[in-house]
Amino acid sequence: MVTIYDIAKKANVSAMTVSRVINNTGRISEKTRMKVKRIMEEMNYVPNSMARSLVLQETKILSLLITDITNPFYTTLARGAEDAAKRCGYKLLFGNSDENLIKEKEYVDMMLTARVDGVLFAPAGDGSLEHLNTLRKHNIPLVLLDREVPGFETDMVLGDSKDGARKLVEHLISLGHKRIALINGALQVSTARHRLAGYKEALKLNDLPYDDRLVAEFGYKPFADDSSLDELLQLDDPPTAIFAANNFLAIGVIRALRARGIPVPEQISVVCFDDLGESSVIDPFLTVAAQPAYQFGALGIQLLIERIQDKSGEDYRKIILPPELIVRSSSRERS
Repeated sequence: MVTIYDIAKKANVSAMTVSRVINNTGRISEKTRMKVKRIMEEMNYVPNSMARSLVLQETKILSLLITDITNPFYTTLARGAEDAAKRCGYKLLFGNSDENLIKEKEYVDMMLTARVDGVLFAPAGDGSLEHLNTLRKHNIPLVLLDREVPGFETDMVLGDSKDGARKLVEHLISLGHKRIALINGALQVSTARHRLAGYKEALKLNDLPYDDRLVAEFGYKPFADDSSLDELLQLDDPPTAIFAANNFLAIGVIRALRARGIPVPEQISVVCFDDLGESSVIDPFLTVAAQPAYQFGALGIQLLIERIQDKSGEDYRKIILPPELIVRSSSRERS
């Protein structure tokens, strides 16, 4: 392997001069700089970035850990994070926890081994606290995305889940629906708690009673067991509308309803949090509270790099991005 000493010998300069050319530091004449670069090319020299990182205490690598790369929200978020990181001269290392704390821990261990400069972290749930504390113990800057974890303070980029849920339920109420079911994520995840709170608030503001029989906790992953849906549909006063807490749940609900011969929206209206990416352009069907997913990733990178460069000040910052209510054909007036 060609080393900086080989380059220095052939160029008749010191190894320090070669190092300065590689790292673009120090005062070196343009003639010498061009000479060293030419010899590096001739000898096919590849700089050892790991060695430089040990000296500079940085790798120029950031990590993004999300909960489900197949979800269009996180796919678009990752695109925003990668674009922003590249503009700032960083590479991005991806991880996908699948809402699983064991898998999440494995990725945290990998981040420590890779000596990443900072982490964008979408927690699997409240149980992620231990993993976040591990990163902080090793002085790795981090920003939470989409979800917060009780007991852990840091920079965050979040959506307004409560407000988005309230808007979706109030939209259904405006169409004449009074029996509205909630198919929610796991309550160990902050967004599920906030969406339940928004659901309850909308009912209260419109003088409608809260009925816990209309609320089911499925988790945010696509579900295989839809028996809870049968319990809802078999109530004496079944729902005429369903609010699904994310796009995957909405797809599962619509698929299950159609399998039972129940048309959407003719018999039951369905609305949900988060859009379906390109699918919503090709077949604009679902009424949604759409979050600016790309901005989640781009703003998260901005906060993270500022924290790494110690330009953000001492106080942690929380950015809350409002969702947009987009009304489409999956919701209609109660017949």
